[in-house]
Amino acid sequence: MKTRKLGDSDLEVSEISLGSWLTYGVGVEADSARACLDEAFAQGINFIDTANIYGRGAAETFLGEALQGRARDSYVLATKLYFPMTDTDFGLSRAQVGKQLDASLKRLRTDHVDLYQCHRYDSGTPLEETMEALTRAVESGKTRYIGFSEWPADKIQAALDLTGVSKFVSSQPQYSLLWREPEDEVIPLCAANGISQIVWSPLGQGVLSGKYDPDRPPPSDSRAASQEMGGFIGRFLQPQMLRAVQQLKPIAAEAGLTLPQFALAWVLREPNVASAIIGASRPEQVRENAAASGVIVDSQLFLRAEAVLDEALSRSETA
Repeated sequence: MKTRKLGDSDLEVSEISLGSWLTYGVGVEADSARACLDEAFAQGINFIDTANIYGRGAAETFLGEALQGRARDSYVLATKLYFPMTDTDFGLSRAQVGKQLDASLKRLRTDHVDLYQCHRYDSGTPLEETMEALTRAVESGKTRYIGFSEWPADKIQAALDLTGVSKFVSSQPQYSLLWREPEDEVIPLCAANGISQIVWSPLGQGVLSGKYDPDRPPPSDSRAASQEMGGFIGRFLQPQMLRAVQQLKPIAAEAGLTLPQFALAWVLREPNVASAIIGASRPEQVRENAAASGVIVDSQLFLRAEAVLDEALSRSETA
């Protein structure tokens, strides 16, 4: 497992990281979740990403229990805040940063996280207030560094323009062969300012695993069939896109990779990406995905894959 430096920090994170959205503490039973976590460490994954909202604290609670007995300096732990934990607890106000960080630390059974992230931008709180609260969190030792997820470029720049506050070292956008929007503004801005990408959904919510048949409805137990995932995955499930994804399999085979490994290697081809977050319900998924770290792929194969998907997207938009 290769590692990369996380922005302007001293954190070295594994190129593949383990996430816990819709899985640990919620959708995956505890023994399987522990097996996945154990396999992640066995594969050299050192970066674990979660959030207070995942299972309304259940994912953090699971990790707090499962990580007991492991040396705290043997892994990099990240969590987030923003989404409602109760009817009155949400956002990035000074009060919420303090309250939610303390609650996360209690569930995670640790005195600090390595990375504390704003899960979204809070237009209801002055940016200065949020950044000052995050700075205090860093100064208190409760988090080593700070980051954000899905912030637009203008808000990232506004935070960079503030003085006397801690600086972000990470951005967590959705990014994959199926969703390349961060390339337009976010990645160039972050690359110029010491901020790395930690990518969520590098497999397009599983579509880039190639498991979805374009001529059949998704399996009833898949993410594609769940109501919660409809808004995230629906745009990737058009038959023409699923057929295009199937066309990527022989391209991946030319690289000597499975399609998921090829898709992860494509994300990691971007120097500003520090890590790609995977979700897993079985240890064998962790093993397969971890093998994407450090592989060398002919750039022409990536270009061919992009062209296949671009053509399918173009047909979809003109249909």
